[in-house]
Amino acid sequence: MTQHDAANHARILIVDDEPQITRVLRTALSTQGYSLRVATNGVEGLEAAHEWKPDLVITDVSMPEMNGVEFCRELRAVSQVPIIVLSVRSQERMKIEALDAGADDYITKPFSIQELEARVRAQLRRKNAATDNRPVLTLGDFVIDIPQHRVTVRGQEVHLTPKQFDLLHELAKHPGQVLTHRALLHAVWGANADQPEYLRVNIGQLRKKIEATEEPRYILTEPWIGYRFRPTGSDEI
Repeated sequence: MTQHDAANHARILIVDDEPQITRVLRTALSTQGYSLRVATNGVEGLEAAHEWKPDLVITDVSMPEMNGVEFCRELRAVSQVPIIVLSVRSQERMKIEALDAGADDYITKPFSIQELEARVRAQLRRKNAATDNRPVLTLGDFVIDIPQHRVTVRGQEVHLTPKQFDLLHELAKHPGQVLTHRALLHAVWGANADQPEYLRVNIGQLRKKIEATEEPRYILTEPWIGYRFRPTGSDEI
């Protein structure tokens, strides 16, 4: 079975207590060939994830009994399944907490079905590619040689400092995924790092070396949250 076939037959667990949202998600995703199951809160979601072993989870953040942040934390402790979080704009803090708790991406309500489907495809591709353990990552315009600490962008080698390389490597392990400021600081500078200016300065320097235009195409800023890496410079990953 090809990766395309595997994605089309993927199992998606929806965890949301709003019937209107689950109805829309069911209609949209079932027409794409996905198998779907719905849970109305985090407790049911954990039980369904354990029993059904989904390929991807879509969860709301505001739910009874167990909210989306707790659900992400509990699920991530036992599974590496991709998690997409749904939230309204006023739930910015809870959205960040969910990402720090293990969610892979988020979509703000109201959202377009086309955006949701694109995010689902991106997460399933990332899961099927399983690039994390490859010694050389070939992603879009990038070739990242982990053992040699060498980076090629659009066929040209770029010279990065050790921290810039570590930062790019961390972003490249999660293409299309939102990584919070906290997650990047901890991954690159250690668990006790609490100096966000380190991250801001190094992102700025990294962009100067890899971006072809003044407007960032590869490393996108998610305001107040973190950064998203697009190895092709477009939404298709």
